[in-house]
Amino acid sequence: MALKIEQVAGLKVPNSFIGVIVSAVANGGDSVGTTKAVTLNFRDPDYSPEAGGFHPVEVRLEKKATSWQLIYITDFSYQGRHTPELIKEIDVCFSIKQVYHFLAGWLNAKEGKELLDLFISNFVEYYNTGCYQVTVTTE
Repeated sequence: MALKIEQVAGLKVPNSFIGVIVSAVANGGDSVGTTKAVTLNFRDPDYSPEAGGFHPVEVRLEKKATSWQLIYITDFSYQGRHTPELIKEIDVCFSIKQVYHFLAGWLNAKEGKELLDLFISNFVEYYNTGCYQVTVTTE
């Protein structure tokens, strides 16, 4: 079953990103027929505080009537010198139409859209290199 993803005015994502999500769900093997939510986790198995790598990314979709809606996209990174921890570096919240960055807090609409565009562009390119292992969880 193909996913029809409803875009949110003010925080639209490009078709290339929608394609990644649809492809990842299809390749995940789980049916989304009666599912109410889908969470996708993109992980670079080599990512570590010492070696770096591609940040883990989580995307959540929820079923709304006849389509799916993006709920959030979260990019995690290791932060801290002595005991690095994975934290939210970028958090895109579609319900409130805002973008958060851990160094700047909630961004204004223009800055948020610019960061989202850059992040999505990079993420799609990284995904296309095959660097991520993808886990699809349905509820």
